[in-house]
Amino acid sequence: MNSVPVRALLVRGMLAGLLAGVLAFAVAYLLGEPPVDAAIAFEEQGSHSHGEEELVSRAVQSTAGLATGILLTGVALGGIAALAFCVALGRFGRIGPRATAGLISLGAALTVCVVPFLKYPANPPAVGDPGTIGRRTALYFLLIALSVLLAVAAVIFGKRLAPRLGNWNATVAAVAGFVVAIGLAYAFLPSFNEAPEGFPAAVLWQFRLASLAVQLSLWAGFGLVFGHLVERLLVPQRPGEANAGAETHRAAAAH
Repeated sequence: MNSVPVRALLVRGMLAGLLAGVLAFAVAYLLGEPPVDAAIAFEEQGSHSHGEEELVSRAVQSTAGLATGILLTGVALGGIAALAFCVALGRFGRIGPRATAGLISLGAALTVCVVPFLKYPANPPAVGDPGTIGRRTALYFLLIALSVLLAVAAVIFGKRLAPRLGNWNATVAAVAGFVVAIGLAYAFLPSFNEAPEGFPAAVLWQFRLASLAVQLSLWAGFGLVFGHLVERLLVPQRPGEANAGAETHRAAAAH
């Protein structure tokens, strides 16, 4: 795909990630902050350090801090997804740029968000042993890497099987292989259940579902925005549409 303007796609990917980050921030603020506040209240009930002064206030953490983290994450992931789009474009048959962007976003949502979440869901404050945080973080990123690599292997496997089995059967075989491989990873990787006694189960699951919703909204927003941007960049405009656009522009200028 040497004809693909990589720099232009990278810029559009980062822009789409930024705009998707705005959507994800709204979801995080509306759905994620209430269970975080409830978890902090539970933590403070059993804490003996009420007099300690916070370096960053809770108000800043839940607004500017949250927005900065999500927006920077959106920009970074948008750039990575744009590079993946450059590699994938034209390799999924005759589907266009918008559909390819949608597939990239869907694949990222499944491999980077859903698969790790089912094994290692996010924890609110007061949940989790501080002594295992390093191990839990390493295992979480290991599972993300395994999920992405297995997904790529499943795509390659499916494409090689397609001439013999047909597209449908090859896709089913590739998905089944991915599910089995992920199931084995789930079985061999350790699990953690470190919720403190008395912690409200409703708060725990509200936080976890909100965390998943934030990630899914980020990738959904990215897919929609990036798909629109690359469609305009890569798909030639029809002559009729171009003439209509030029006439509209001239009429607007005349007024």
